Amino acid sequence: MFTNKSVQIAITGTEFNYYLLCTRKLWLFSHGIHMEHTSDNVLLGKLIDEHSYPRAKKEILIDGVVKIDFMDDGAVHEVKKSNKMENAHIGQVLYYIYCLRQKGVDIRKGIINYPKQKRTTEVELTPEKEIEISEAVDKIKEIEGMGQPPGVLKAKICRKCGYEDFCYV
Repeated sequence: MFTNKSVQIAITGTEFNYYLLCTRKLWLFSHGIHMEHTSDNVLLGKLIDEHSYPRAKKEILIDGVVKIDFMDDGAVHEVKKSNKMENAHIGQVLYYIYCLRQKGVDIRKGIINYPKQKRTTEVELTPEKEIEISEAVDKIKEIEGMGQPPGVLKAKICRKCGYEDFCYV
């Protein structure tokens, strides 16, 4: 399954997720401003992750950077609190599969688990999606290298964001 490739993974799943949600949040996070510890939603998500799927081998770490919740039956699994931001979840899981493939792991399938809602979403890394992920990685590096954060998003999701004070002061 593994063929040890020397590709070094440098972007976390959180960074990839934030890129899909809000580039300003990505920039702030990548510059050491971490607000997750102040979020009740993040705490609840961690508790759901910790107490769901107790028999699964938890937290697979790639290059000390990417942390996959668990793997089984040839699929990457990510546990999430709700499907409200499912597009970002899908992108994050596809990114995990992309990272594994960069390391020589022959896998294409991912499953997003929503235990609180008792549902799952399956995703597959197609060649087209692989190109999109690769392009997104380049854009993330570009955003993180900017001297200032991108503009404010002004979206509905901003109301529950831990970074809201950095945008609406």
